[in-house]
Amino acid sequence: MSTTPRLHEQPYRGASGYTALAVALVATGGAFWLGLSWRLWAGGWTVTLIAALVLVAALAAAGLYMLQPNTGYVLTLFGAYRGTDRSAGLRWRWPWLMGQRVSLRVRNLNIAPLKVNDRRGNPIEIGAVVVWRVQDTAQALFEVDAYEQFVKVQAEAAVRELASQYAYDHGDDDSADVPTLRGSQDEVGLALMQALQARFDGAGVQTLEARLSHLAYAPEIAQVMLRRQQAEAVVSARTKIVKGAVGMVEQALLGLSERGLVALDDERKAAMVSNLLVVLCADREAQPVVNTGTLYN
Repeated sequence: MSTTPRLHEQPYRGASGYTALAVALVATGGAFWLGLSWRLWAGGWTVTLIAALVLVAALAAAGLYMLQPNTGYVLTLFGAYRGTDRSAGLRWRWPWLMGQRVSLRVRNLNIAPLKVNDRRGNPIEIGAVVVWRVQDTAQALFEVDAYEQFVKVQAEAAVRELASQYAYDHGDDDSADVPTLRGSQDEVGLALMQALQARFDGAGVQTLEARLSHLAYAPEIAQVMLRRQQAEAVVSARTKIVKGAVGMVEQALLGLSERGLVALDDERKAAMVSNLLVVLCADREAQPVVNTGTLYN
């Protein structure tokens, strides 16, 4: 989902608030002094000057506002956008301009685990952490309604869409190069970040980082998948054991033949190979049998 923004942020050239504060204090002090000594300066001009000083002090004080670092102040005039002030410190605007603060700081969005289906249709639980911030204050306020809620809803939708594009893990018919949610964290994180940015472009929000924070099979199939993983692990371990045992038997027969320690026919070699493989591949300790007769009896 992407929208074409109609507004873009424009800088607002606000005045220094310290100068306006000084003007307000001087005007207030002048009006107070004239009010105390009005008998010495009796006349219509005195009242007019006091009223003018009070008006100047009120205008100067009413337009003061303070901004912290990484904060924007969006100004509007009767509903029309006039610009955004990003200068930190004490600032001043015309009192008839309405203002709204927007945080420009980096924020974290923790997406709680969602129950979705992966590419194979298996139910899984997936969660993510998104690092984001407001990049364009005009779009964030005027292009979407409640941009924080917009970011949350769109992030959840992006995570659901991402989960449907990847399998949880490699299957029997998949090659090792096929990306999966569990085995390709970097690639999946990059894909999620791109999907989020495509959704956030029209809202003036920038995605800084996106990572999966939770990934697991849904409870109804978790035990079945666990047994499947255990079976795969057992098969892989047995394969390595058998491969090593065959190599050891081969070296034993070759060593006996080269040194001429004992002469074995094919039948005795087969029996020896069988016994060695049983000993090497068994998951229990072998129980030796002592032959007190001859080799053939």
